[in-house]
Amino acid sequence: MEGSVSLVALLCRTSDRTARAGLGVQELAARLGERLGVEPRPIGSPGDARAAGYEDDLRDSRGCILEAGGQVEDALSGGNRPLLLAGECSVALTTLPTALRLRPEAKVLWLDAHGDFNTPETSTSRYLGGMSLSAACGEWDSGFGDSIRAERVVMAGVRQLDPGERELLERSEATVVGASTVETLVAVKNALDGAPVYVHLDVDVLDPEAMPAQFPVPGGLSADKLYDLFEAVAEDSDLVGLEVTALELPEDPEAVEEAVATVLHVVEPLLQSLGDSVPAG
Repeated sequence: MEGSVSLVALLCRTSDRTARAGLGVQELAARLGERLGVEPRPIGSPGDARAAGYEDDLRDSRGCILEAGGQVEDALSGGNRPLLLAGECSVALTTLPTALRLRPEAKVLWLDAHGDFNTPETSTSRYLGGMSLSAACGEWDSGFGDSIRAERVVMAGVRQLDPGERELLERSEATVVGASTVETLVAVKNALDGAPVYVHLDVDVLDPEAMPAQFPVPGGLSADKLYDLFEAVAEDSDLVGLEVTALELPEDPEAVEEAVATVLHVVEPLLQSLGDSVPAG
């Protein structure tokens, strides 16, 4: 796939509950821009982080969520690859359906400690981010229209599911590979089967010892294991695009540098794949 990288920093609020993830977007955008030699495109301005119900966030953040999908559409329609950074996972409401509408042969690789497969009926937190993948798969109507078939989704590293969420996933056609699976890499490769892939990375898929998180869940992937997984994916599959969410920036400057460096390390195989399309100079 020819073209260049469209690096987008989504600064506007979707369902962000802390300000630290928005700061993570800004820091990571700058570092990724340096790494790839492209200028990040900031979208919107940070809103007040707050714990709102999903109905309020759907209303108040509709423009921002639509913009996320619009940026993916603009990139892919122009023959470019989107690299989208966001504070949390609600962007998937529009990014995943957009990516697969334009690349229907692709699959989604969803890397997250959480399934984000709750619905308004199963969620106890009423957190929109925790319902984002289920909405993208058409399990409930978020009002954004398009959806994808769950059979196109490969989930890996998921290790915390609510009871109702688990039941929905078990009934769905999505492939779920747990973080504790010894052969995680092989299982993911088999499930993707060489198809083009759009990658959703919530950095809390990493173990909390490797990455600070707003909602930490023990037992996550190590940085090296995730690097190896991405290396295998990049070798086997055309990378349609990448979105990175939920870099909860620590307050300590040394910890900030460590967290950003960890993200840059694990996505390096994907950046190399993206970099193949970046003109020199």
